[in-house]
Amino acid sequence: MDLILIISGFLMAYLLGSLPTSVWLGEAYFGIDVRDFGSGNAGATNTFRVLGKKAGIIVMLVDVFKGWTATSLALLLNFMDVIPAHDLLLYKVLFGILGVVGHIFPVYVGFKGGKGVATLLGMVLAIHTEAALMCILIFLIVLLASKYVSLGSLIAALAFPILLLLPQFSPEDPRMILFGFAMFAIVVLTHQKNIIRLINGEESRTKIRLRKK
Repeated sequence: MDLILIISGFLMAYLLGSLPTSVWLGEAYFGIDVRDFGSGNAGATNTFRVLGKKAGIIVMLVDVFKGWTATSLALLLNFMDVIPAHDLLLYKVLFGILGVVGHIFPVYVGFKGGKGVATLLGMVLAIHTEAALMCILIFLIVLLASKYVSLGSLIAALAFPILLLLPQFSPEDPRMILFGFAMFAIVVLTHQKNIIRLINGEESRTKIRLRKK
């Protein structure tokens, strides 16, 4: 019975992450698929560019909530005595990762989603709120200074495990630091094209407009 509940939790985490917020919002209220415009991405950043500020904020908040909810499923199973307390962090990470994978490869819209940054943020908020909030601040500072969303995302993702090395943010379970660096690796993998454009000076600065790719 416990194994069935755990497997069901894994499936639910993936399906929650797969909810294609930007695609459904764009089709329902604007009559377009955001993946046909801008960067061709189904994330919050492209939604800001294609659908505007209000739509972008809605998508970003929902995507963060997806990651937080998927990760927090572990708490529910712990409350039900399905997951022991000493394995809670492990299952939070597993559920959270499945939520992020769902966002990147959403089953509902042909497995073509976003880069997972907002969903990943929701995940780390559920795992280490204080460090996650500091990463948000770092992201905003980099974004305001450079106007590059991708650069802000990369630096904020790297800041998370580095912050965990500091006494003020030191986690009870040292495995969280390894998770932090793994999270950064995921962000790097999903931003490979952005990194190349940043190096070549070709990355687009933050803009809000509708523009066919």
